[in-house]
Amino acid sequence: MSIAAVSGGGKTTITNQLLENLPESEALYFDDYDFEGAPSNLVNWVHDGANYNVWNLTPLAQSIQAIIEKGQVKYLILDYPFAYLNEQMKNYIDFAIYIDTPLDVALARRMIRDFEGQAVSKVMGDLKFYLKYGREAFLAMEYVKGNSDMIIDGTNPLEEVVNVILEKLESKVSTV
Repeated sequence: MSIAAVSGGGKTTITNQLLENLPESEALYFDDYDFEGAPSNLVNWVHDGANYNVWNLTPLAQSIQAIIEKGQVKYLILDYPFAYLNEQMKNYIDFAIYIDTPLDVALARRMIRDFEGQAVSKVMGDLKFYLKYGREAFLAMEYVKGNSDMIIDGTNPLEEVVNVILEKLESKVSTV
């Protein structure tokens, strides 16, 4: 399964909580990888049409394949922003979840996470960038949202979000 959201939307927090609640599970985190040839400027990438296939996700795909080959994991959770939109990854995903977090909430979370203890000038610089360029890139995530199997309100309490996902997974497993 994959968990997608805008930056600050809760992907990693929810992934980690699912990892704690699902036996025989493992998680991979998109941000832990360096993707050779990945767009260096996400704003330009969005302006150019946000082609998800320009991302060569081979390192992530290789990690997934290694976990599959071991055969010891019942649930593989991907903290991964693209749902089914990258051709290289879509066959590894059987359930794409989008955490729908309002941009103001995601921005506040991101600012708290990334700038605690930083100079006010750094915070102001990031806010100016967001308003001038970044917001448009965040809005592009609506396309990912529309290509997900399940959409969950990212303002709900963590426990509630995780329980909804766990219930959905349980119903999927029982119908197989």
